[in-house]
Amino acid sequence: MTKSNSRSLRRRLAAAGVATMMAASLGTGAASAAPLGSSQQDINNFVLGARDNVHNSTRGLPEPVRGQINRAADDAANFFAPGALAARERANKPAPRPAPKHRPAPRNTQCPAQARGCVNLRNQTAWLQRGGKTSYGPVKISSGKRGYETPKGWHVITRKVKNEVSRTYGNAPMPYSVYFTNNGHAFHQGDPNVMSHGCIHLASPHAKNFFNALNVGDRIYIY
Repeated sequence: MTKSNSRSLRRRLAAAGVATMMAASLGTGAASAAPLGSSQQDINNFVLGARDNVHNSTRGLPEPVRGQINRAADDAANFFAPGALAARERANKPAPRPAPKHRPAPRNTQCPAQARGCVNLRNQTAWLQRGGKTSYGPVKISSGKRGYETPKGWHVITRKVKNEVSRTYGNAPMPYSVYFTNNGHAFHQGDPNVMSHGCIHLASPHAKNFFNALNVGDRIYIY
C-alpha cells in the first residue's frame, strides 16, 4: 500500500468513526435531551454534547488521527447545528481586560499648570501654556544680568504696549511689551543673546506671539 493510499484510508476510517460516534451520540441525545418540539437551543446543546463526546473519546489516540477525528466532529456539529460551536467558543472566551485608565504623563517642569506663561531662567527659555499643556515654545530668551536679576515667582500681566520705548534707558525701543511687574519688568522684543536690565528679551516673532497671547490679568511664573 502506498503512503497516499494509507493516508486516504486513515481519513476514511476517521470519518467513518466520527459518523458512527456522532450518530450514536445524537441518537442518545435526541431521545433523552431533544424530544419532538424541542427548541433550537436544545438541539444545539445535544449536538454540541455529541461533538464533545467524540473529542473526549479520542484523547488516547495518536495526535494525527485524533486531530482528523476531532476536526470531522467539529464539521459534523457545524452541519447539524450551524453556528452553535462558534457561539459557544465566543461565550467561553475570557472578556478582554479593561484598558488601563489614562494617566497624564508627569510634567517635566517646575512651572505650575495654572500659569499662562513660564520662564526658566536657568535654561533661558520661555513658553506659553493652557491647562498645563504647552501651546507655544519653548523659545530662547535672555533675562536680567547680574545686579538686574529678573524677579522670580508668580506675576500678573498688568499692561501691554505695542510700540513701547524705555525712558529709563534713553528711549530704547521695546516693541511688544507685556508688563508683569509695576517696576518696569516686561516681555518685549530684544536680542535673546544679550542680557537685559531685568526684562525678558524675545526674538521678534516670539515677542509678537507673546504679546498677542497674553492678556491683562493672566498669571505667569518665573523660576
